[in-house]
Amino acid sequence: MRPLLCCLGLVTLLGPCLACPSACSCSIKKNGRLLAECAYKDLQEVPEGLSSNVTILTLSANRIGWLGQGSFIEVPEVQSLWLGYNQIGVVDPGAFGMLVHLKNLDLSHNKIADFPWQDLRNLSSLQILKMNNNRLAGLPRDAFRALKDLRSLWLNDNELTTLAEGTFDNLPSLSQLQIFNNPFNCSCKVFWLKKWTENTSVSITKGGSTLCVAPSRLKGRAVMDIPDHHCIAPSVQLTYLSNLDNTVTYDGLTLTLHCSVAGSPPPEIRWKIQTSSRRVEINGPNVARDGNVKQSQERFLVFKNGTMAIPNFSKEDEGIYTCLAVNDVGTRDVSVNVALAGSENPAEDLLQDDPQASHLGGQSCYKGDEMDFSSAGEKLVIVYHIPRESKSGAGGVVPQGHLGTFLLALGIVLCW
Repeated sequence: MRPLLCCLGLVTLLGPCLACPSACSCSIKKNGRLLAECAYKDLQEVPEGLSSNVTILTLSANRIGWLGQGSFIEVPEVQSLWLGYNQIGVVDPGAFGMLVHLKNLDLSHNKIADFPWQDLRNLSSLQILKMNNNRLAGLPRDAFRALKDLRSLWLNDNELTTLAEGTFDNLPSLSQLQIFNNPFNCSCKVFWLKKWTENTSVSITKGGSTLCVAPSRLKGRAVMDIPDHHCIAPSVQLTYLSNLDNTVTYDGLTLTLHCSVAGSPPPEIRWKIQTSSRRVEINGPNVARDGNVKQSQERFLVFKNGTMAIPNFSKEDEGIYTCLAVNDVGTRDVSVNVALAGSENPAEDLLQDDPQASHLGGQSCYKGDEMDFSSAGEKLVIVYHIPRESKSGAGGVVPQGHLGTFLLALGIVLCW
């Protein structure tokens, strides 16, 4: 009786392990893994009735068109999932999110245009990902960020026109990458890819098959052969313009900053202003050629030539002014910290505001000069020098004002 009970118990334990849908054939491999072979069965959906301890699931060459959130709920232990050569066009968020043991995922030769990239965040064990021969037109920059063990990535034969810089960062195990046969637009947005391929140890398909489709002047040329002179990272220089004749008016001081940029393609100029009470971002000029201000509520006047003017500059406008140069290759910025002081003795006033500053002595800046400060964070101090009241020839009192400018950087007064 005891042997019979043991046999019945063994059947009870193994029964679920051997459960297999009628359309599939299931077997235990020599290494103890359970294989569910369901390829070439004309299936239109993932079959039900799979054992929970299936580790290899083959569903290739069927007619599956949709993967839902619960499509693989029965196989949480699966490590290899083969879904190539189906008709998959829709993948719901969460379809793969619970497959934390997955090492190999093949979705090649389907119709996938949109994919729930957030599902990959849970697949930290993934080593091989095949998504070639689909309809992917774009990828999020951080799509593969969590895949620290990923060794092989196939993205060839899709509809990718560009790739965000950093797409393949944070993939320390990557050794093989396939990106050929994509219609790349070889603007400077993909110039980073050329530089990355020149320095990476990852094996990439020969550049001859990773070709540019646009622009027309580069059509048929390998992405890795984009001319260096075609794409140059931006450079930026910020200048303070001082002119007493123009800035001392009845309306007060007008602060004028000029941002000079260079690069290819020509960079766009953007401004960021941070004061004690607000933060302002201006992406492009807001003053038209006819002088009209596009944003009438904005007191910062930005011109197409890179000049910014702040009429009636006051203590409320003190803060950090940053000019950014942006093109397809990258971004550069330079900042200046602008403060306003007013006293009879500007040197003493500055020393009180900034004890680390050097005494000005008798130095002064030539009015109308351009002060160039390419290093971020320098402090431009605008000083109203108000001398004592002087009497007029008729015995009256005439208040007289004088405007001086000083560039205070790292505790040293620089006058250029």
